[in-house]
Parts: sequence; structure tokens; C-alpha cells
Amino acid sequence: MLYLKSFTFNPFEENTYVLYDENSEAFIFDPGNYTSTEGEALKTFIAEKGLHPKRLLLTHAHIDHVLGCRFVFDNYGLLPEVHKSDLPVLQRMSESAMRFGISCEAAPLPEKYIEDGEVIMLGSYALECIFVPGHSPGSIAFYNRTNKFVIGGDVLFNGSIGRTDLPGGDHATLISSIKNRLFALNDDVKVFCGHGPSTTVGHERQTNPFVR
Repeated sequence: MLYLKSFTFNPFEENTYVLYDENSEAFIFDPGNYTSTEGEALKTFIAEKGLHPKRLLLTHAHIDHVLGCRFVFDNYGLLPEVHKSDLPVLQRMSESAMRFGISCEAAPLPEKYIEDGEVIMLGSYALECIFVPGHSPGSIAFYNRTNKFVIGGDVLFNGSIGRTDLPGGDHATLISSIKNRLFALNDDVKVFCGHGPSTTVGHERQTNPFVR
């Protein structure tokens, strides 16, 4: 069985996810922990559950989703994995932090990258990697077909969509990604968003005013 724990971190109220199975193997998605208190909350949960973090996966590399990458590396030895198109975004992390008036340690750089169509295994559970650019050049969604959920980052929100005014963003590309990639999934697929509450593909297909 798969279990998902969410945390809301940093001034941008970003959702960090820990996905784990019955054998206590875990993936960390988009570590946004910024303060020492937030880092301890993540670390305490992992310790109390007896989890063994295996991979650090990024839906994309905007500053609010990578603030905790150094913390995860220092505590668990995991390097971030991201689509190669978002590597320049990750490399500009310090510049982005200055723009938003926050300070942070630079994230360690990846040694391997996520590809569209790649299947990542958490124990016996498959996560299909879906390339959904537009919010950022290399946005990736992680889809578990068996349990009918997708960890979608900032592509699609409950009643909204990701912003496209940051470097590398493109509105037409984002809309195409949503309609052709995420909306290709079944209506009952749950979408765990990078900010705010979760939703479903069907609900957004029917009601989202930005994608009608």
C-alpha cells in the first residue's frame, strides 16, 4: 500500500510530499522546508515512521520547491532529480532567492535527470513521469496508475493553473500540457498540487475557468 504525507512549508505555502510504501521505502517530492522548524518537522516524521528515503524528486525547480534540497542532501545523502530543462532554473536558485528577499543555501546539483515517459519504482509501485512544461521549462508530473493519483507540482491547481510570468514560463504551452497530458488521465485521478488543496482531473476538466 502507498501512503502520502503532505507538509505546507515556507512563505509561499508550498506543498512538500513524502510518498512511502508498506516496507518503509520513501520518496521526497519538492522539499520546500525553509526554517529549522520546518526541517525538523520533516525529519521527525521520517524518523517516527521509520522511513528510508530513497530518492529526492522535483516536479520543477522554482525556489519555493527546492529550498529544502540542501537539508535533504545533508540528512539523507539524496541529490535532487529533475527534468534537464529545469536545470538552469535550479542553477539560478540563489538569484531567485534574492529576488524574493529570502536567503538559502544553494541546492546540490543533480547527477541524473527525469525523462518523459520514464517509470520510477517505489518498491513494487510504479510512478509514470509525464512531461508537462509551461509553468517551467521542465515541469514533470508523477502518476501512479494503480492508486489513481498524480503529484503535479504547479501545473494544475484546484480551480486555477500555474503562473507563467516567471523565466521560462509559457501560457500556451501550459494549457497544452494540461489539456493533452493531464486531462488525458481519467476523471477520478486525484491531483496533489504544489500549493493549496488537492483536486481531481474530472473536477478541473469540468469547472476550471482557465482551461475550458
